[in-house]
Formats: sequence, C-alpha cells, structure tokens
Amino acid sequence: MTEKLRAGIVGGTGMVGQRFIALLENHPWFQVTAIAASANSAGKTYEESVKGRWKLSTPMPESVKHIPVQDASHVEEVASGVDLIFCAVDMKKNEIQALEEAYAKAGVPVISNNSAHRWTPDVPMVVPEINPEHLEVIASQRKRLGTETGFIAVKPNCSIQSYVPMLTALRGFKPTQVVASTYQAISGAGKTFTDWPEMLDNVIPYIGGEEEKSEQEPLRIWGTVDNGEIVKASAPHITTQCIRVPVTDGHLATVFVSFENKPSKEEILESWKNYKGRPQELELPSAPKQFITYFEEDNRPQTNLDRDLENGMGISAGRLREDSLYDFKFVGLSHNTLRGAAGGAVLIAELLKAEGYITAR
Repeated sequence: MTEKLRAGIVGGTGMVGQRFIALLENHPWFQVTAIAASANSAGKTYEESVKGRWKLSTPMPESVKHIPVQDASHVEEVASGVDLIFCAVDMKKNEIQALEEAYAKAGVPVISNNSAHRWTPDVPMVVPEINPEHLEVIASQRKRLGTETGFIAVKPNCSIQSYVPMLTALRGFKPTQVVASTYQAISGAGKTFTDWPEMLDNVIPYIGGEEEKSEQEPLRIWGTVDNGEIVKASAPHITTQCIRVPVTDGHLATVFVSFENKPSKEEILESWKNYKGRPQELELPSAPKQFITYFEEDNRPQTNLDRDLENGMGISAGRLREDSLYDFKFVGLSHNTLRGAAGGAVLIAELLKAEGYITAR
C-alpha cells in the first residue's frame, strides 16, 4: 500500500478518542487527518483542546498536536477530508444514531466504539476473529441509507471480549449455560484514579446497563445473517454480574459453563490454542498472532502482567478446571481500551479495508 487512507476521529478528545490517536500513530494503512469533537473544542488545535486532559501514559503524538479540531456536527465539512471515521462520542443514544447515520449517508464508512447501533438489524457488530461474515449486511444497510460507500460497523461491549472468544472456540461442543462475572477497570468508564479518587481501595458492585449487554451481545455476535439482517442466536443462556474494581486497565472474567457435548480439558485447551480467524489469516497489522493464550500457572492471567499481551490485542485464559455444578470453569482477561475499544475498532477497520469495504474516496 503506497498511500494511507485518511482517518478522522469523531470524539477525539475523550479517553477512547485519545487511544485512537495513539494507536494510529505510524499505522501502516491509516493516517489521522481530521479530529472532531463538541462545539466547545472546535477551532482549537488538538493540543489546546486536551490540555491538562491527556489521559494516556504515552505522550501525545507530534503529528496531531496542530490539527485543528472540527465541530463533529458539521458532517459534510469533516467528511470531505477523510476516507473513514472512528466514532467515540459521548452523547445520548438517539443523538449518536443520528450523527453516525449522517456520516454514513455522506459516503463515509463509520467504525463506531459506541453502543447506539449495536442492535440496529443491518449494522454489523463485529469481533473480527469471530463473526467477519456479518459484514455481508453492509450491502443491505447501504440500500437503506441510500449510499454507495458509507456504512456503519460497530464493536461490541468491552467486557465480553474477556470470555466470548474462549466460548466461541468451544461452540462445537454446544455450550448451554454460562455464568460470568466481570471485574472491570476504571478506564472502562473513561476515568483515571485522578478523576475518580473514590475508586481507590474500593469495589462498586454495579455498572449501569453492563449486565444486559454482557448477556445479550454475545448472542448477536453468534447470530446469523438472514435477509439482510442479523438474527441473534438462541443459545447458550448467559447470566452475568459486572463489578467495577480499582484497576487502571484490563477486564477480567470468571466463567462457569456447561455443554450439551461435554469436552475434555485437553480438548478445550487444544481448541483455544488452535483458534484463529480472518485477521490471522490476512495478517492484519493489529491482529495478535495468537488470539487466545492459556497460562498454566495457578495465579495467571493477572491484569497487571497480562493485559498487554500481543500489544493489548491478545486474549488470556487460565485456571481451567472441572466444576461441581457446571462442567468447567475458567478465568479470562482482555485489555478493555485496546482489544475492547479503540484497538478492536482499528482491527475492524483493517478487516473492512482488506475485504474491500473501505477504499480511498
């Protein structure tokens, strides 16, 4: 590839937007050429707009410091300078839906980190290693929106990536019941300990809306494409609890699962080791070489030690053993702002580009 595609970031001043900025620095396929945010930030340089609010441990890339921030509501203006956008805005659901559709109708592919369109029937919600075939619905979505080049694709909730990959690798054994508890980092709320000192030495056993997402979104990911829409799977039955813990990054899950055809422990480990998807086959730039890594040690995976596996794009598993009530139990871990948010969206964009859905405008 000789020329990079021009990428815009809508919602570029927030934590996830900042992650996009950092991840796209020196990306081989994409270059940030536009940053948009609220009217309050518009007209300032990016450096000025996030002064005192840069949340990442790595420094702000020099290449974006002097990019003028545009008003995200000025769709045609932003769209004119990009080939695709990553969307990570903090707005009401109906406002996000309208904004993302406006960009799509302007001919721009939208890769969204937001939840607003996750249940729109013709919008694919994708984990690239798991359900790339769902991209087929983009053709129907384009017809509905009246555009030849624009569309919306979304990534799922960050927490489910700590256990859904392992369950996906075992779908041949037909999981029937799943109990999952997730222990979620504060960055999932867009916070640091400076912003949220109440989280120090504390656990909050409630995250609004998270349990419903964690129980239902896996079924949509495992669903099928039927008449231009995604029809969610009917099984397994999933119940969850989602808890906020005093950790900077990384969502950890404890999982109990029963099967219609119970596998052996050896079969499970073999399935995890060998599981791969289109990103690995295509050798996409952000794809982990090993999607799921199992740790034999009793005390792994650990959030602090293992969240950055494969540049934060790998999934960790451990403590697999038989259970007295369910067939098996295990622990999973994913990096919530990399694999679970900005990194996962960048990987979706890479897959869309590789499969011909995104081209230079």
